Amino acid sequence: MDTSTDWVPSLWKETFDQLLNDENEVESGEPWSLRFNYSQTNPKQRKGDWKVYSHCANGNFRCGSCRKTWSSAQVVVVFRYRLRDDRGTVIMWPFAQACRRCKDNKYYLPGFSKAEVEEALHRLIRKIRKNCYKEDVDGSVKGSSESMDRTKPHEASLCQACIMGIHCQGAE
Repeated sequence: MDTSTDWVPSLWKETFDQLLNDENEVESGEPWSLRFNYSQTNPKQRKGDWKVYSHCANGNFRCGSCRKTWSSAQVVVVFRYRLRDDRGTVIMWPFAQACRRCKDNKYYLPGFSKAEVEEALHRLIRKIRKNCYKEDVDGSVKGSSESMDRTKPHEASLCQACIMGIHCQGAE
């Protein structure tokens, strides 16, 4: 299993493009783009015709100061998406966590395995198909994150998403 602690935007972009080109995904012909937002604004606030999808994933972190690594089954990524003028746009907010050892209020972005990225993007694309193209999509997604092991306590005070009031519970 890949346990990368590095935030790799290209993994998300390449996987998104690959899934869109897959014959089983969006077949509309409209171009879709994926961008990233690292601002402290709350991405779950609905504005205009944007739809919002929150995903809870397994991720890995590394402190930039002491080099400590840790994993979390409650890493929040939020996607805002819309189809406008025959062009689709997705903006992704990855949420960071702070190091328990350093407690220096520095936040570090998560690393994800390719399987986690694929699962998150499969779910996002299903939401796009349902909400932008009014397709009837069934509820099954392989590797469902609902079966994730969340037995370790989550330290909300170190979680950027929790501090903003965005939590994994009910994220779907």
